[in-house]
Amino acid sequence: MAGKKTLFSVLMREIISYIEVYARTINKTTLAACTLLNATLIYLNFYFDLDNKIDDTNKVVAYFGLRYLIFFIALALPYFFYLLFEGKNYFKSSLFCFLVLVSPAIFSWKMAMPTEINLSDNIYWNYYWNQVSYWPMRLIMQVILLLVIWYFCFRKESFFGFTIKDFKWKPYLLMLVLMIPLIAAASTQADFLGMYPKLKDVNAVLTGVENKWFYHLLHELSYGSDFISVELFFRGFLVLAFIKIAGKDAILPMACYYCTIHFGKPLGECISSYFGGLLLGIVVFNTRSIIGGLIVHLGIAWLMELGGYFGNSLK
Repeated sequence: MAGKKTLFSVLMREIISYIEVYARTINKTTLAACTLLNATLIYLNFYFDLDNKIDDTNKVVAYFGLRYLIFFIALALPYFFYLLFEGKNYFKSSLFCFLVLVSPAIFSWKMAMPTEINLSDNIYWNYYWNQVSYWPMRLIMQVILLLVIWYFCFRKESFFGFTIKDFKWKPYLLMLVLMIPLIAAASTQADFLGMYPKLKDVNAVLTGVENKWFYHLLHELSYGSDFISVELFFRGFLVLAFIKIAGKDAILPMACYYCTIHFGKPLGECISSYFGGLLLGIVVFNTRSIIGGLIVHLGIAWLMELGGYFGNSLK
């Protein structure tokens, strides 16, 4: 037991110290204001069913505009709180204003862009291949846009945290192991089982198909590519680009923005995404690498897929 405690302390001490420093130095009024903003946005979304109403919008421009509005509020207002409560005016930087304006546009377009094409004469296979291509196509679009920004503004740095320099992987695996009981508990909840596994979206069209496991695996790998997109954008771009101007103050707005992309998820997952975003943002701020967060995020995503699969099987 003593050996296990020693291993735990060695692996987690550094990350815990990051959190302690952040908690000690952050302005509590700003933190409270951002948390209240987040709580208000979550309440409005679930009370008025905003996410589903936006999803029902069948016009790309309107969908893009509504997503942009929510994302912009979640990102820009926390920076206004820094000005209001701490006198930090980041808006005087032209680069900062550009980043604040373009950031909601990138993720809004990622969600709004039409990608459905005719990939097969068979309606079922056409549906499957469109599902499998959905996430990678969005990842490619996002990477291209971020590469342009990186090249013109940040090319002296790594590509928004895609680096393994001085990377320590064991603490992240331990964090992932600690999530297993929480995911197991969530896998008993009706709203969770209604959402997961994502694999059920294509499972019906694969009935009777040979080597079904291969198509399942392909779908899960495609689904996993979305988390590369999320980590690159939120922890890589929204933290590591913005810290050039705002320092550690980039973490809190990112967490607020990050929560809004979970509005279509179960309430518990949506709320926890705010705190998870804070944690991963703190780690990335100190390590300058998104690889650890990517390990955790991908691991959680696939564990949730397993939890949803087994949870629905036991119903």
